[in-house]
Amino acid sequence: MPIHICLSGSPIWLLLLLLLPSMPFTASGYGSPGPVAAAFGDINGFFCAIDAGGNQEIICWDKSNKSSSSSTSLYSTSLPPMATLSGGEGFICGITSNTSKAYCWNLLSSSNNLLPQSFQYITYSQIAAGKNHVCAIRGSYYSSIDFGTVDCWEFHNDSLANDGFVYNYNSSFLDPHISGLVMRYIVSGEGFSCGLIREGGGVVCWGPNSIKLGIPSISKDFDVLASGRGSVCGISNVSKEVECWGEANDFGTPPIGTSFVGLSAGAQHYCGVHKDDHGVECWGRLNSCSVPKNSGFMSIASSDYTICGVREVDLVLDCWSVQGQLPLAYSPPLQLCSPGVCSLGLCGAGKFSFNASALNEPDLISLCVRKDLKICLPCGTNCSQGYFSSSVCSDTADRICTACSLCQNRTCWDICGLPPPSGVQEQERQEMNKLVIIIGCLVSGTLLVLFGWCLIPRMIKTKDEERGKFKCTFCVGKPVVEADPDLSLQLSHSISTCVGLAQVFRLSELKDATHGFKEFNELGRGSFGFVYKAVLSDGSQVAVKRANAATIIHTNSRDFEAELEILSNIRHSNIVNLIGYCAEMGERLLVYEFMPHGTLHDHLHGELSPLDWNLRLRISLQAARGLEYLHKEVTPPIVHHDVKTSNILLDPGWGARIADFGILSASDRDLNGDMESDVYNFGIVLLEILSGRKAYDRDCSPPCIVQWALPLIRLGKAASIIDRSVALLRDVEPLLKLADVAELALRENPTERPTMPKLLSPSYAMLVYIMISYVKGGSFDNFKNSCNNSKN
Repeated sequence: MPIHICLSGSPIWLLLLLLLPSMPFTASGYGSPGPVAAAFGDINGFFCAIDAGGNQEIICWDKSNKSSSSSTSLYSTSLPPMATLSGGEGFICGITSNTSKAYCWNLLSSSNNLLPQSFQYITYSQIAAGKNHVCAIRGSYYSSIDFGTVDCWEFHNDSLANDGFVYNYNSSFLDPHISGLVMRYIVSGEGFSCGLIREGGGVVCWGPNSIKLGIPSISKDFDVLASGRGSVCGISNVSKEVECWGEANDFGTPPIGTSFVGLSAGAQHYCGVHKDDHGVECWGRLNSCSVPKNSGFMSIASSDYTICGVREVDLVLDCWSVQGQLPLAYSPPLQLCSPGVCSLGLCGAGKFSFNASALNEPDLISLCVRKDLKICLPCGTNCSQGYFSSSVCSDTADRICTACSLCQNRTCWDICGLPPPSGVQEQERQEMNKLVIIIGCLVSGTLLVLFGWCLIPRMIKTKDEERGKFKCTFCVGKPVVEADPDLSLQLSHSISTCVGLAQVFRLSELKDATHGFKEFNELGRGSFGFVYKAVLSDGSQVAVKRANAATIIHTNSRDFEAELEILSNIRHSNIVNLIGYCAEMGERLLVYEFMPHGTLHDHLHGELSPLDWNLRLRISLQAARGLEYLHKEVTPPIVHHDVKTSNILLDPGWGARIADFGILSASDRDLNGDMESDVYNFGIVLLEILSGRKAYDRDCSPPCIVQWALPLIRLGKAASIIDRSVALLRDVEPLLKLADVAELALRENPTERPTMPKLLSPSYAMLVYIMISYVKGGSFDNFKNSCNNSKN
């Protein structure tokens, strides 16, 4: 069954409630309505969500991980389009988007409505599923006319029933005390339902187990409720803090002093969505909860021990577990899903109406099937870690959260924890010096004027015997000494002698440029020696590689000259090119172009800001081009020998540059075999780019990225390795193509690996596809031993 890839867009938030534009952000949990829902159950549990393609179609996934493939999902076309969802024990119910009718289904049957027939013809505005019962508010989600009375019905598991359910029409939920009440929001748990009364506010609960909740007679209002099996929590309309009742083991100790806009309940835990940045926080009986930190969420839903949600940065589904190190039970498909529920009316203060045009799809006018409906979401005030707010919230758009990797000015440096670029620091220093000079001149001039003015009355009066005139004598300064032309020549930062294209530098000037090769100027170190950042006398920045003693001892002058001859003739936009060298006093120093944005490794795994997918795809293509140049265009060909993310540097335009490649080409070695090793290591780089995981990580199982990722790719589950910490592309096909390229490069048999030129050729049409689609205009360690994989 074909998967529906929903559409991504700008950061947005989850809808408030149906029909009431003043209602806040909602989150789907056990019995709570929203655009994503979970059915409880160790065997028959599953998740469903409303896709963002504009037709409000439903996609579902279960524990079998069927949906982790890019080509299939559990259900996609057998269910009618829906406006809102709610999960019970082994089943999910929804409100159909076109007719506003209730519809329920389970794993055994998605094409047959499990509702009692007498309820299938009534329109409802909202629905809430409990363990084995459902309650719904009469009305229509797409109409301003809302009746607001409640219907309830029960399901009882019966293996003799064809659909797995039989119905109890004499429901114990037909409570006369609530038959006349008009509800604006309901949730359901195990043997009870609770609702927020439309007029006058307050919470009312009914059902056989409602008395166990111990909810006091309270008149204060709540924005939203969520129910566990034996408990209810709500968000206060005034304080925005969480209050809970019922079985304390369900919810533990709720956070104090934290404002929330959404709630979701699991087996013995609750999760809430923060009001400020829409990050998720969980509490209750948790082994641990590794909530994703790089994105806020617009909607979340909890099953027994798993939480899934729709991320704000890209509308992609993400799931995580509350069971510590146990494997994630549910692996969601690469679907981009609806941020909330469609409704009529104005959005109100502090909210915005999601604008579908932000998705950059000309054919997509709205995420709702009816064009008169909108999705109202609460404005955010802060951004998640790794992002900064680049615009404020308006009526039609939330504040925009931009990745810190795109931070270019001082408005976001502090937020992102980034130091100003060194070039900017130098520019600011020069501007400060100019300012000091200007101020100094102004002060000096002012003092001079005052001095002269005070001196006038005391002018020395001298009689000119010949002309009878007075003479005033002033000395305002000393003669200016002009610069010595010979001295200027001595201070020149270079010597006229050049070898090939390489410039010869003096040792003294490189010492000055690196402040004496001090540690604070160190950029990195390797087998060759140390690399330092240097600022030459003309203000230009370079990287100086200083050979250590071992390198100097094992490399004679002839070998060094041979290296220089090759390096000085290498020029490519995806190579860190040599500028010059110094060979004085027994020192061996190479001067290279300076790469201000650091290494790919530090952006993927270190403290530097994360990279979005467009940058990652462009980097993968440019790194491939750099290796292709070394293998094919250089004569004789050069084998890198150490392809890894720390040897891919990023230039001022965020372009990828290959660094630290081996100088000596193959003479008495197997050149083709060495090149195949480069291809293999490049495949590891691609896996790191795709997954955000280190090539070898002892905290992961298995620790080797190849052993973890390759089996998934070969099973057609490449989507499950995609890094969920950054906003997903609108079209995920290039990421899946890149996984295919990685698989080719990582073939165990070296002869089955394509060469770098062939990897980039139209016959493979993979990286070329990425180039056309996304790059318009614009060690790696050898893990053969660590991973016990390829024997080159």
